[in-house]
Amino acid sequence: MFPSRDQLVEHLERHAAEDGIELKLGTRVERIDRRDGGWALETSAGELRAPQVITATGYEQEPIIPDWSGRDAFKGELIHSAQYRNPEPFKGRRVLVVGPGCSGMEIAYDLAEGGASKVWLAVRTPPNIVLRSGPGGLPGDVIAVALLHLPARIGDAAARFGRRQDLGDLTEYGLPVPDEGVFTRLRRTGQAPAILDEEVIEAIKAGRIEIVRGVTSLDETAVELTDGARVEPDAVICATGYSRALEPLVGHLGVLDERGVPRVRGAREAAPGLRFIGYVPRPGGIGYAGKESRRAARAIARELSAA
Repeated sequence: MFPSRDQLVEHLERHAAEDGIELKLGTRVERIDRRDGGWALETSAGELRAPQVITATGYEQEPIIPDWSGRDAFKGELIHSAQYRNPEPFKGRRVLVVGPGCSGMEIAYDLAEGGASKVWLAVRTPPNIVLRSGPGGLPGDVIAVALLHLPARIGDAAARFGRRQDLGDLTEYGLPVPDEGVFTRLRRTGQAPAILDEEVIEAIKAGRIEIVRGVTSLDETAVELTDGARVEPDAVICATGYSRALEPLVGHLGVLDERGVPRVRGAREAAPGLRFIGYVPRPGGIGYAGKESRRAARAIARELSAA
């Protein structure tokens, strides 16, 4: 039900070789400006001109590490989850993973399975949790996409019922059910639930991953938590999210909201000839971005044929 790595590579290579596609690998777009009725793109390889531009750099582009007090004084290793590759460098070490989303939970499990001597998972805001596979092995995204079309309160209630049936009460392990439901939080902040395999929850219940409170500060050897407790990790891995990083690119065009997210997304134009694809946080995001892309292509074809 889920594509393998090899299938994704094959998909990308097949489309990259299609007629009419000219790839410019290793080229960074720095800024997009309106010019002469079209668009001028300032890139690391010089200026490009185009009548139509689609920006699809992704909802999560630039890694964020909070500016905790004392962060620079910490003598241990401190990295973002984007830099994590495998548990091998952390064998026999004490590791604090910060952030209970998909990445944080899965990295914590990988470390616990891969030989870390101690794994803490710092949780400031209790996450909504959804199992990756639903009843009968049905992908959770399939169920979530169906619920997305209902009022948020109905989707929230269904998700809470599913969590209770699948996972039970996790309060004693430091993961109470949050007051704000899956779909309400998704629509308010764009934050997705933690989508996990059941083995991750079992590792938490078994104590191989210890849930602790959120981080407030660091010093040379320790991390202080919001409840006043202190832990002394050898390494801190920050699964603390990403920004869209669109401000240098298009921030001067007035097309972003206060969170740096495009105000208009998908097939509709954010400005004449400018569209944003892949900036809707939702279940089945890759498939939805594909639908956005096809709609945008049809809209652009109509505009160019009418020109």
